[in-house]
Amino acid sequence: MSTLVATSTAHPLIGKHQQTLDRALQAIRDRGYWSAYAESPSPRLYGEAAADEGRTAFEGRLGQPVQLGQPGVTGLIGEEVSPYGRPLGVKYPHVTDLGALLGAMQAAMPAWRDAGPELRAAVCVEILERINQRSFEIAHAVMHTTGQAFVMAFQAGGPHAQDRALEAVAYGYDEMSRVPCSAYWEKPQGKRDPLRMRKDFHIVPRGIALVIGCNTFPTWNAYPGLFASLVTGNPVLVKPHPRAILPLALTVQACREVLAETGFSPDLVTLVAEAPGDRMAAELAVRDEVQIIDFTGSTPFGQWLEANAGQAQVYTEKAGVNPVVIDSTDDFGGMCANLAFSLSLYSGQMCTTPQNVLVPRDGITAGGEHKTFDEVAQGIAGAVSQLLADDARAVEVLGAIVNPDVLTRLDRAPGLGQVVLPTRAVAHPQFPDAVIRTPVIIAVGADDEGSYGRECFGPVAFLIATDSTEHSLRLLRRTVGEHGALTAALYSADESVLRAAERAAIDAGVALSANLTGGVYVNQSAAFSDFHATGANPAANAALTDAAFVAGRFRVVQSRSPLPGPPQPS
Repeated sequence: MSTLVATSTAHPLIGKHQQTLDRALQAIRDRGYWSAYAESPSPRLYGEAAADEGRTAFEGRLGQPVQLGQPGVTGLIGEEVSPYGRPLGVKYPHVTDLGALLGAMQAAMPAWRDAGPELRAAVCVEILERINQRSFEIAHAVMHTTGQAFVMAFQAGGPHAQDRALEAVAYGYDEMSRVPCSAYWEKPQGKRDPLRMRKDFHIVPRGIALVIGCNTFPTWNAYPGLFASLVTGNPVLVKPHPRAILPLALTVQACREVLAETGFSPDLVTLVAEAPGDRMAAELAVRDEVQIIDFTGSTPFGQWLEANAGQAQVYTEKAGVNPVVIDSTDDFGGMCANLAFSLSLYSGQMCTTPQNVLVPRDGITAGGEHKTFDEVAQGIAGAVSQLLADDARAVEVLGAIVNPDVLTRLDRAPGLGQVVLPTRAVAHPQFPDAVIRTPVIIAVGADDEGSYGRECFGPVAFLIATDSTEHSLRLLRRTVGEHGALTAALYSADESVLRAAERAAIDAGVALSANLTGGVYVNQSAAFSDFHATGANPAANAALTDAAFVAGRFRVVQSRSPLPGPPQPS
């Protein structure tokens, strides 16, 4: 064992978090259910005062600057307005000297690199523990920058995001641990003495990692890349979406606090905030110092990054046209209710929300009875209406519309086909200025690909009349292959159709969920068990989280020297 690793293993954080890391390593191998962080905002789990303290902490942030102590800062910036109608008034460091900031990050890298995988992993888990303790504060920040309802903001923006981060730490540690610190090498030479060498292997980070955040899931989408890069030795520069800075600013603050407390430079994790309309992401993405990029967002900018950031390893999650194939079902009511929730959750503002529901024009078999295409359409529409009938309940499912572009697409949708279910405005009992709308469902023919053949992000769903289930599966293959998808779903009581659909999904490179009628929904994924995206179709070039997501973030550099005699006992 090298002196460096021996020194790092003595750090108290390694012992403190070893059990959590070991359990995470087990979880990524067996892929069963496990969560390190409680998803329920229960006082029993987080403490009686946690909810009030988190709300108070969030309220105390409003109208105040977030202090990070970064280099290269000349002022403050920030124009966030809550989708619920409330200006946040929070200001963030405005970095104008990128050279100074990036130079400080590069200077911080050698000590972090030399700390070794064990200590880096332990520090990352300590950061996640601190973030978990602030889950209520972060939940309010997520709610008021994304429009998610509070419970969703708590779960997806807090514990679920933290689980995904820990998953990335576990994968990064696992991949680095495959390389021994040193090896004794002996090659026989017949009657002559064997050749003997000592070989040392060093995990070397690539360089500065840029994380480009999104508006809808700022923590859930950013944490995997942030922690995958950090655990593998890379400094991380976080560039949030200008409408959702606060959740990631609080994250960066927690990272910097723990790094400083453990003797490392806080400049290993920094924040670059920008105003709407700025092009900071594009400017940073092509700088030579940036060697890794993680991006979630629009297809055009994701493609631009892949084409232009040639100096960097680029990981992108873009847009897609997520399909649902309905062939038959033994539980028509359960199918309709499950789809209704999937279409309505967070107003469809999820990259995993189903968009294209493919149904044979001659109808389906449901519970042994024939249902026409129109009956299927009305079944789904009725389930959506029932789910969202009460405004007070509806707002907790729908959240708020996050940006004007979503509203524009929603308002244009009726012109794309026959309206099966019109959208309606919903009044929020606490936030009268929030813009909240129910989903619209549009019926179209399979030949109307100009309507459904591109992502219509938001609460818009297409019910597509196909010639047959076989035709639906062909459309699944083609639309996913051409336009991408992060999820696909199937409903069928026929085993041969289930097998055919699985083959189609494998061919198209998209994750498939079959016959969901209960408490699991196609647009949800569980850390440590479900892979989010595949990297096998145009919607994403990477998966969250697998070995490929972490292995390209470091390199192995070896040194070797001859040994004069046989190996000495250790």
